[in-house]
Amino acid sequence: MLISDLSVRRPVFATVISLLLFILGLGAITRLSLREFPDVDRPVVNVETRYRGASSDVVESRITQIIENEISGIEGVERLNSSSRDERSQINVEFTLERDLDSAANDVRERLSRVAARLPLEADPPQITKVDSGTDPIMWLNVASTQRNMLELTDYMERYLVDQFSTLDGVASVRMNGARRYAMRVWLQRENLAARQLTVADVENALLRENVEIPAGRLESREREFSLRTDTNLRTEEDFRNLVIGRGPDGYLVRLGEVADVRLASDDDRSISRTNGIIGASMAIVPQSKANVLATSKAVRERLAQIQPTLPKDVTIDINIDNGVYIAASLENVVWALSETLILVLIVIFLFLGTARATLIPAVTIPVSIIAAAIVMTVLDYSINTLTLLAAVLAIGLVVDDAIVVLENIVRRIEGGEPAVLASINGSREIGFAVIATTLVLMAVFIPVSFMTGDTGRLFGEFGVTVAAAVGFSAFVALSLTPTRCIDRFAGF
Repeated sequence: MLISDLSVRRPVFATVISLLLFILGLGAITRLSLREFPDVDRPVVNVETRYRGASSDVVESRITQIIENEISGIEGVERLNSSSRDERSQINVEFTLERDLDSAANDVRERLSRVAARLPLEADPPQITKVDSGTDPIMWLNVASTQRNMLELTDYMERYLVDQFSTLDGVASVRMNGARRYAMRVWLQRENLAARQLTVADVENALLRENVEIPAGRLESREREFSLRTDTNLRTEEDFRNLVIGRGPDGYLVRLGEVADVRLASDDDRSISRTNGIIGASMAIVPQSKANVLATSKAVRERLAQIQPTLPKDVTIDINIDNGVYIAASLENVVWALSETLILVLIVIFLFLGTARATLIPAVTIPVSIIAAAIVMTVLDYSINTLTLLAAVLAIGLVVDDAIVVLENIVRRIEGGEPAVLASINGSREIGFAVIATTLVLMAVFIPVSFMTGDTGRLFGEFGVTVAAAVGFSAFVALSLTPTRCIDRFAGF
C-alpha cells in the first residue's frame, strides 16, 4: 500500500499527520454546540396577532379564520394549529422536514401582506417568529422583593437586570413572566357618559387625536434656525383627567375626569408569578440555537454571582430551573460509559496480545479516530449530544479492529524472521486492501441511517455519520501510524 510504504519510510510524517488529526479534532470539538438530543424539530412559523378589547369569538372570526384561510395553501404545510383567546390570536404553521425555515417564514410574510387590509384597524400587525428548539428557555430566574410592588420591581428588572443577562454569549433573549408595566388605566362610567350624550368611541377618538406628537417644522431667520416641537403628549393622571372629550349644548367642555376614573396602574394584572408563595417576576433565559447550553448556563451563573452584591437589600434573585444541570448529568453518564468501554477494550486487547507494548499500538488508534471524527461533525454542523456520544462508545470497539489486524500480520512476519522494517511494509501491503474493504463495509452499514426519512432519520442521522467517520479515520491510522509504531516496538524482537 502506498500509504503504508510512505509511512514506514517517513515515520515522522505519519506521526505528524496523526497528531494533526488529533489537534484539529480537539479544535473542532470546541466549536460544536452542546445539547441533550439532536435538533429534530420540524420548521415551525408562529403568527401572533393582538386585538385589545376583543373577545375570543371576535378574534376567531375577524383574525384567526382570515389568516388561516390565506396561509393554508403555502407549499409544504403539514399541520396548522390555531388558538383564539381574548385579545390574542396565535397560529402555529408546521412545515415538512424538507422546507427551509427562512424560506417558509418569507412565504408566510408574503401571504399575510395580502390580508393586512382585511384585518381590523384596531388590531396590531401580525408578529411572525421562527420557532426552533433554541426558543425553549434553559434557565428560569425568579426576582422577588419584600418592599417593592410588582410595578416597581418590573421597572427595576428592565432597567438593571435584563440587559445584564441578554448580553451574555450564547443568550438569544431574556423573557419576563409575571411582569407588570406602568400604564394609564381609564375606567369609564356609563351613567356619566350617557348623561353627557357621549360614547366610548368619543373617548377613544379624543385620546387618539390629542395624545400625539407630530412634527411642527422649524423657524428660520438670516442668522438662526430653530426646530419646533409640539408637546402634546399626556403624561400624568391630571393631564388625562383634563383631556377634553366633548362639548355640551351650551358650549361646556366635557373632560375625561368627569366621565371616567383615571389612575396610573398596571397594563395587565391577569398574570402573576410566585415562588415558594412569594410574589415576584421570572426571567427566562433563551439560548441561541447553536449555543453551548452548558457554557451558557455557566455564564449566567457567573453573571448572577457578580450581580448579587449590587442588589438592593429588599431584592433577591434565585435560580428556579436550570436545564443545564439535567443535560450535564445525562452527558456525564454517557461519558462514564465511554470511559468504561475504553478500559474494557484495552483489557481485552491485552489479554489476547499478551504484552503491554503490543496493546499500546492499537490503543493509539482510539483517541485519534474518535476525536478526528469531530472534524466531520463540525463541517456538517452537528452537535455533541447523547446520540453522538453513544456513537463514540460504539466506535471504540470498531476503530481498533483494523489496527489489530495490521498489527497481528506484522508481528506474524517478525516472528517468522523478517526484519521489523520489511515486515511492516510487507505486512501492511498484504493486508491493506482487506482493511479498506472491511472499513467500507462498516461505513456502508451506518451511513444509510443518516438518509432515513422522517423524524427517525433526523434523530439518528448524526449517529450514523459519526460512527462512519470514526471508522474511516481508524483505517487511515491503522495503515499509516500502526506500521511505524510496530518498527519502534518490535525492532529488537
